[in-house]
Amino acid sequence: MARVFVGVGSNIDPEANVPRALQLLARDVPVLAISTFYRTPALGRPTDPPFVNGVIEVGDTFGPRELKRALERTEAALGRRRQPDRFAPRTIDLDLLVYGDRNETSDELKLPHPDIVHRRFVAAPLFELAPTLVLPGSGTAIGEAVKSLEPFPMEPLSGLTQQLRKELLHEG
Repeated sequence: MARVFVGVGSNIDPEANVPRALQLLARDVPVLAISTFYRTPALGRPTDPPFVNGVIEVGDTFGPRELKRALERTEAALGRRRQPDRFAPRTIDLDLLVYGDRNETSDELKLPHPDIVHRRFVAAPLFELAPTLVLPGSGTAIGEAVKSLEPFPMEPLSGLTQQLRKELLHEG
């Protein structure tokens, strides 16, 4: 069974949109694990609202393209509209990060997601869920990727994380 990871982010009403997105997504694909979620500033946009970011592990019920379409349907259900400014505030952002050992670069799909090795708020939660993961294609260990990244302000959101785990994983 392939291990599949999805990045989750929101900076428009994230305390409502992140749980709603994961509940909707869980109708299509099982949510197996949830990283700590963090509040982070918007990259290079100090006037934008901060993001809430984390990573989830989901079942490999679908192939990567069908899963990507399920992620896009979930985004659309929460009012996400793709804009020319790809860094504009958004209700929800769901990115397919890793799909097993798949290494692919096409217009439709890039696996593993290229932002993993550039964004601490993606790499650190991924490392939490899969500390021995080696990124397909590059041979980069996720732990080494995290160590190589510059520090970035990441405020752990333990209340939101616990809520998500309770609602979706039935913990505690």
